[in-house]
Amino acid sequence: MQTPPVDSPPAPPQPRTALRAAWALAVCSALVLTLVAVEWGPLLRLDDDIAGTTHRWAVEEGGVTRTMRVLTDWVWDPWTMRLLCAVVVVWLWWRRGDRWTAGWLAAVCLSGSLLQQVLKAAVDRPRPVWPDPVDSAHYAAFPSGHAMTATFVCGLLVWLLHHYGAGRLPRRAGLAVALVSVAGVGVTRVWLGVHWASDVVGGWLLGALVVALAVLVHRRGHPRADRHGS
Repeated sequence: MQTPPVDSPPAPPQPRTALRAAWALAVCSALVLTLVAVEWGPLLRLDDDIAGTTHRWAVEEGGVTRTMRVLTDWVWDPWTMRLLCAVVVVWLWWRRGDRWTAGWLAAVCLSGSLLQQVLKAAVDRPRPVWPDPVDSAHYAAFPSGHAMTATFVCGLLVWLLHHYGAGRLPRRAGLAVALVSVAGVGVTRVWLGVHWASDVVGGWLLGALVVALAVLVHRRGHPRADRHGS
């Protein structure tokens, strides 16, 4: 009688692949940031068209807009994401005993949040302004803090599922939740008229870049990397 195949975790990406991904994300992030900073006309017109359309829908569809506000203010809010990250840090420290990874995760989340605020201050992009706003937000527009935070927190947690050899079902469920959260929070920010579409794209790219760089740091610096499949 044959033994059924074991659901083993997939082999992690090779360091060169991760490095190439980091370079590609860095180039794309820099390109979007530059186009926003120099106020490139075609990009601004595209942002205006998308913002005008989605704002009209938001005004007309009050029920959908209220749902979007709940999702963006509570479920996918940056502080919700940071709290989730903090819970995982505590779990890694006390239950897994992997204090290096716990400190790494905390440092990456703190660094990502700091980078986001520095870029907001440096670019200082105004948010959309409406005569009939459906929501409000503070500070500069680029990059979207909601989109960037959701991307790097969800990306790091999905990577940790692979890193610790979680089964196929938890990995797929985690990836599905992450994709819905990252895409969904971007949609809510544009729908509610508090961000331009390029703010969200920039947030996604920068958040993914934070994940790629963080994974490279973990692979090089973890004292027991071989034991965890890195």
